[in-house]
Amino acid sequence: MDDSTIAAVATPPGPGAISIIRLSGSRALPIAAAVFRPPGGTFTASKFFESHRLYYGHVVDPKGGRVLDEVLLSVMRGPRSYTREDVVEINAHGGHHAARAILELVVREGARLSEPGEFTRRAFLNGRIDLTQAEAVCEVILARSQRSLAASVALLAGNLRLKLQKIQDVINEIRVVLEAGIDFPEDVPETVDSAALRGRISVDVIDPLQLLIRNYIDGRTIREGLAVTIMGRPNVGKSSLMNQLLEKERSIVTALPGTTRDVVQDSTSIEGVVFYLRDTAGLHQSPDPVESIGMAKTQESADEADLVILVVEAHLPIKAEDIRIYEMIGSKSRIVVMNKIDLWTGSGDGAGLPSIWRESRCLPISALTGAGIENLRAELYRTAVGGVAETSGFLIPNLRQKGLMERCLSAASAAVEDLARNAAPELVAVNVALASDCLGEILGTHAKDDLLDGIFSRFCIGK
Repeated sequence: MDDSTIAAVATPPGPGAISIIRLSGSRALPIAAAVFRPPGGTFTASKFFESHRLYYGHVVDPKGGRVLDEVLLSVMRGPRSYTREDVVEINAHGGHHAARAILELVVREGARLSEPGEFTRRAFLNGRIDLTQAEAVCEVILARSQRSLAASVALLAGNLRLKLQKIQDVINEIRVVLEAGIDFPEDVPETVDSAALRGRISVDVIDPLQLLIRNYIDGRTIREGLAVTIMGRPNVGKSSLMNQLLEKERSIVTALPGTTRDVVQDSTSIEGVVFYLRDTAGLHQSPDPVESIGMAKTQESADEADLVILVVEAHLPIKAEDIRIYEMIGSKSRIVVMNKIDLWTGSGDGAGLPSIWRESRCLPISALTGAGIENLRAELYRTAVGGVAETSGFLIPNLRQKGLMERCLSAASAAVEDLARNAAPELVAVNVALASDCLGEILGTHAKDDLLDGIFSRFCIGK
């Protein structure tokens, strides 16, 4: 592994209260000793720094004695640090120039600029965290909602690692049994009990893998958010509904049909889940070429959405254009919203929804008064989380992990089939070894440099 000392500004650019310049490596303490001056004295050697202490003083250029900034300096000697190396963090005043000047100084004194994610990569390579936790660091930083953050923190705590290691331990035990039977058939003739091994793989390998893969499917919207397209005829209240859900005036609302001609996008959070809302042009027959382009974009937006809200008018009968839009949505998940209940004075619903529409979720609302909006919010939330009631401790693998879990599941299932047809132990062992290797790639024990490069390139510099 590269034994150089790396440095980076670990805080976002721009004005702020504090900027942190982070160093990690064997020369972190000597470099700090060279540039840091406490009140009334100097550090002549790094041995004077005690671990996990905060020191007050100034950063001073050794050449000329120019004071760069008044700082607090944090010292964390390895292995009790983020990277398991000696780590120094210089807490300077916020802003670009002070942080940049200090960074240039420590580089001149022997550090080098870090690559994106290099601090976390060193934590992984030095064994402080496994690859699932390293990926979780980035996911915590990029979390789009409170729910997404809670799920990412569960990964960061190592909960996924523990589950996968438990599965891998079972696979390795089975692998030992198979290989013993292959290598020493005369000494251990009863080693391979096909029925027992099939049961062990099914219960302790296949079942937990299927649950984790299911978690990815159920939890994707918690991690990424839900794309929602609002569709309907002109003037049914799509833009008013958009504004109600956003709790701000985002879409222009007028009494004129065709006011919205392009897709208007914004996001909102409901119970910690992000929803990406799209208000679209009303769908109807129009000779206006601009409106036609807007309606084409409406169809495109619907195709890309996770969920479609179809808006109709509660006080008027369903029209042919409403039915055409309903059919256009196809099998896409949908909620039918009967808007303008403030105008309906009769009983039942004036829209007279077709019976097949009742199979979808149908909610009465008034985008004008806000009536029924909270019920719609609750329905959107239920759609997003599915059966996931609580994300604290809920493990949501990322796409890379899910793909490797599926390969592991396929190999484990193939091993069960081989055992069921009394295939040669050598053939069973091949699939068992493949299953183990897939889990090793998730955890990082079999990770190649190009894989690590791809993962850590997603990180910001300084993390």
